[in-house]
Amino acid sequence: MSISFFKCVMSSKLKLFILTSLAIPIVISSSNLSLDTPYSNITNNDRAVENFKGNRPLRGTKRQSSLKKQNRLLSLFTIVKFDNEPCYSSSGDSGICMTSTECYQHRGVPIGSCANSYGVCCLSLSTCGQTIRENGTYFVNAGYPDGLNNTGTCQVTIHKLSPHICQFRLDFERFSIMGPEPVNHQCDNDQFIVSGSNPVPVICGLNTGSHMYVDAGTGTSPIILTMVTSGIFLKRNWKIKISQLPCDSITKADTGCLQYYTGVSGTLKSFNYESYSGLHLSNQDYTICLRTERNFCSVQYSACDDQMNNRSHAFTLTGNTLGQNPVQANVGSVGSSPCNSDYLIIPCVSSKQGPVASGMNTCVDRLCGGTLNTDYSTMPTTVMSSVRPFRLSFHTNAVEMPNDMGNRGFCLNYIQQPCNANYA
Repeated sequence: MSISFFKCVMSSKLKLFILTSLAIPIVISSSNLSLDTPYSNITNNDRAVENFKGNRPLRGTKRQSSLKKQNRLLSLFTIVKFDNEPCYSSSGDSGICMTSTECYQHRGVPIGSCANSYGVCCLSLSTCGQTIRENGTYFVNAGYPDGLNNTGTCQVTIHKLSPHICQFRLDFERFSIMGPEPVNHQCDNDQFIVSGSNPVPVICGLNTGSHMYVDAGTGTSPIILTMVTSGIFLKRNWKIKISQLPCDSITKADTGCLQYYTGVSGTLKSFNYESYSGLHLSNQDYTICLRTERNFCSVQYSACDDQMNNRSHAFTLTGNTLGQNPVQANVGSVGSSPCNSDYLIIPCVSSKQGPVASGMNTCVDRLCGGTLNTDYSTMPTTVMSSVRPFRLSFHTNAVEMPNDMGNRGFCLNYIQQPCNANYA
């Protein structure tokens, strides 16, 4: 008995109909199938199946006989459903699980199988001048994976896949463009620009492994990502994963957070931090948030290890830190000096080992200088804050020279502390 197929409208979940037999199972995509459509497209030489065609009413025993045969026909099918969920290849690339036909329609590349091999893990790549409407799409440089060595502008436009999207998360899986000029740390050559959302600082340099959360807004206006490259002396390379987050997603960042970290411990870095030659960027003003994990009431911060220098450059925000001599920590409260140019705000932060800044009874909020400490010292120490929600704010102005030179920014390891911890 031969069987053809009927039309179907795709739902948000993929459906595969599998015709099973004693020999070889046949996998049929439901891209053009609908259970709500009459069997008007079924053609079969068998007279009983032919009765399913058209709109001819079936009466009496003919109708009963026809329905029995219809049930026997449908019993041959098993419905397999799977969501468009993230999937991963053996090389670590991430994609979205879908049918091979859909992957082709989305200009994607299959990088593996998923859903027990009923679907393909589809890597969707978009580059200059294209529009993105799918979750999990990557914005890559022209010619990717080869580097880009020219002057120009590469831009993609992001539309929400549904009205219920509140944020876009940008993961910089590869991000290597020209860094800032060395005098005032301005991104004068290459730039990464986010427009159409709340203010997002312009960044440049090396930012692989970093991320941003971008507000999607309440309307239908798109978000535009722009990569500006200037000069032919460097091969740029970028691969930015774009995730669309629903308003009720547990992974959505708190309001006002450009970066959002989860988990009891992790590492925070300013954009373009690199211990050997990185420079912190000018004109930065953004907030970093840590999700407060259950039964944790404070956060402990310490400078990352720096294997490239005799003296650690893991916290260097102000002063001349070009050499290997230690530069003193500076502190202040919000709205006061000396930390009034480039600084990191950690609300009511104190040294784990002792009182807050010698002779002071109030909390320290601003940290700057060339050493992580809440006292005026050249010895780095661990600092801690119990203010919730856990937030840090980073600010830099537009000027470095002549007072500030060679500052890398910051790299901090954080560990949340249990509510019953004893620090005595």
